[in-house]
Amino acid sequence: MQTAFISCLTLLGLTILLGGCALPSLESRESSFALPVSAAENTRLGKAVASRLDEQVENSGIHLLDNPHEAFAARMLLASTADRTLDLQYYIWHGDVSGTLLLNALHQAAMRGVRVRLLLDDNGTAGLDRELAALATHPNIQIRLFNPFTLRKAKWLGYITHFGRANRRMHNKSFTADNRATIIGGRNVGDDYFGATSGVLKQDLDLLAIGPIVQKVSDDFDRYWSSQSAYPVEQIVAAVDSEQATDIIGSGQKFNNDGRGGSYLDAVRNTSFVSELLSGKLPFEWAATKMVSDDPAKGLGKADKDGLLIHRLTPIIGRPQDSLVLVSPYFVPTLAGVEFFADIANQGVTVNILTNAMEATDVLPVHAGYAKHRKALLKAGVKLYELRRTSTDPKPHKSAAGPFGSSSSSLHAKTFAVDGQRIFVGSFNFDPRSMHLNTELGFVVESPVLARAIADEFSNKAALTAYEVKLDAHGKLYWLEQRGASSIRHDTEPGATIGKRIALRILSVLPIDWLL
Repeated sequence: MQTAFISCLTLLGLTILLGGCALPSLESRESSFALPVSAAENTRLGKAVASRLDEQVENSGIHLLDNPHEAFAARMLLASTADRTLDLQYYIWHGDVSGTLLLNALHQAAMRGVRVRLLLDDNGTAGLDRELAALATHPNIQIRLFNPFTLRKAKWLGYITHFGRANRRMHNKSFTADNRATIIGGRNVGDDYFGATSGVLKQDLDLLAIGPIVQKVSDDFDRYWSSQSAYPVEQIVAAVDSEQATDIIGSGQKFNNDGRGGSYLDAVRNTSFVSELLSGKLPFEWAATKMVSDDPAKGLGKADKDGLLIHRLTPIIGRPQDSLVLVSPYFVPTLAGVEFFADIANQGVTVNILTNAMEATDVLPVHAGYAKHRKALLKAGVKLYELRRTSTDPKPHKSAAGPFGSSSSSLHAKTFAVDGQRIFVGSFNFDPRSMHLNTELGFVVESPVLARAIADEFSNKAALTAYEVKLDAHGKLYWLEQRGASSIRHDTEPGATIGKRIALRILSVLPIDWLL
């Protein structure tokens, strides 16, 4: 009895303590804004793209970054080319090789006078407090954390004490140099997104853009930077003195010197990306491009319906009339989504959907939220493909892997092509979390060339890297796997243990779709 009483008092005290960990005031937070166009035009990037922009007054130039090493090199080289400003916004930033190399690149840019603004969702900064605090000591580097956790050692407790806020995350990704060039898409910062890891490669897709769309991204970054969810890192993490900062930043140079950054640094050295960009030779698809994003107030649950990406995306992308190719690693259609896909399929629209197989997903509850709708989608005529964890490719991390899979891969690209006319690329997953909880960002590009490229990549790769899910005559699911000229049929969830299949059934009946 006494033990139980003490336990209750301890729990009560902990709850009071955690509940009292309030966020600091934002009244003293300094304002800052993107580089004005007049100043941006005088930078190296500005001068390099000026003549091309004069020829394309309304359209933006779009360059696909589907190669993971090139996606890393593009970011590194934009950081080294920037003259005035770098504005970066990310959901996850790992402290591994690629993450450390990019932090070093930001510090080097700041050392030569570039103003760096780094906005990170605090859920994805595990283990980086000291590094971020050290970087923030530089007068040219400003770092803010979105919806931060006041407890640093056990962030998960924040989900208990402040669930309504902590459950809402900033999922946006953008990397903008001198307000003249930007990279947006699905990639976070980390080795498993850039392809030099011995583990699972997350196949993804980014867009590099120049032209009027860059100003839209910069304006949107300013909205998030000045939002009520963005806290200066100095107010959240423990400070470090100048000597500690020098040591921490110096230790971050280790990957440049000990060989572990070799494949990344080779990609930077070997790519002609910046030289082609600066010389006007980098190929771009020029097209009308619109940015869609959520109101940052969504991070506090205060965004109006009109401020949500999903409500702005629908009228821009239009209702499919002929074909829809949808790629989403976390695909949870819900009953409303099933009804939508069934409706357009019944009207003759060809619907192809690619998501992760159970063996490739990193979030089993999300797969459960999708799996319970497979039969209904298939009965309506929707074609479903699930990316395999492994394939027969003898070279797992080929540089030309593309966004739709290779060996040892997990799908992470978020894109769709409509009617062979327009595409969406961004951070938005087709799931309730992206729709209602997390903030997102993406581009809608009116380009038959890019739409055909996405559709062709899908048709060429899906059969080689994914299971096709089908229904037999008795309404039971089975999976077809292509291995060369042979077709292998699986009558149970491929690569799944009995325990995982049981867990999938249990999760499928739980009312948790709104969290997924």
